[in-house]
Amino acid sequence: MSKIFTPTNQIRLTNVAVVRIKKGGKRFEIACYKNKVLSWRSKVEKDIDEVLQTHTVFENVSKGKAAKKEDLIKAFGKEDQTEICKEILTHGELQVSDRERSSQLESLFKDIANTVADKCVNPETKRPYPVSMIEKAMKDVHFSVKPNRNAKQQALEVIPMLKETLPLERAQMRLKLHLPPKEAKKLKEKVVSFTAKVETEDWSTDGLTMICLIDPGQYRSVDDLIRAETKGQGTMELLSLKEVAEGDEALN
Repeated sequence: MSKIFTPTNQIRLTNVAVVRIKKGGKRFEIACYKNKVLSWRSKVEKDIDEVLQTHTVFENVSKGKAAKKEDLIKAFGKEDQTEICKEILTHGELQVSDRERSSQLESLFKDIANTVADKCVNPETKRPYPVSMIEKAMKDVHFSVKPNRNAKQQALEVIPMLKETLPLERAQMRLKLHLPPKEAKKLKEKVVSFTAKVETEDWSTDGLTMICLIDPGQYRSVDDLIRAETKGQGTMELLSLKEVAEGDEALN
């Protein structure tokens, strides 16, 4: 009985996710484990061996045909296949079936809605909206999910759109600020420009202590301002990540 000959440049792989890139007029592919590509791109997964089925660059994964060395050098300017795999992993297009793509988009849509529900409240009641209501509002404004962007980025994009149909605002952070006596009066005016509401002011010989609410997006600006203007003498303490109605649980 004659032996079956398999060419040495062919590698057979199963249950594979393919990432493809076109460069230098040629197509290059890498074979990855399913569900690991997005984890790598979002920096959750940092071990390349957990992502790649093999450190080989292919012309065609399904046929098991490896790319030629000269083609790799011409297209990528190097022959280190692991480094080329990383480049394809970052910039290439993940090949998925229509059913998989639909499932991924649906899951991402829900993640975006959950992120919005977690970050925002109804300004009239100070209570968060149910996720189902956020999902309906996203559909009403015809929000289109982008598969190559993460849920947090897209949540920040959709919030202004949702304000067209829902009373909506970012949940506020509560801060306790202490400003030293010399800078307190002048600095207070600058700090107030970043706040949504000043709840209390306590003047003393030690300076000014304020409790205020700010939009999370202003946190770094307030922190930088106090550090720069007081040369490290002022302090800022985070009292709560979310200001919600009494009786509601604040979620991180």
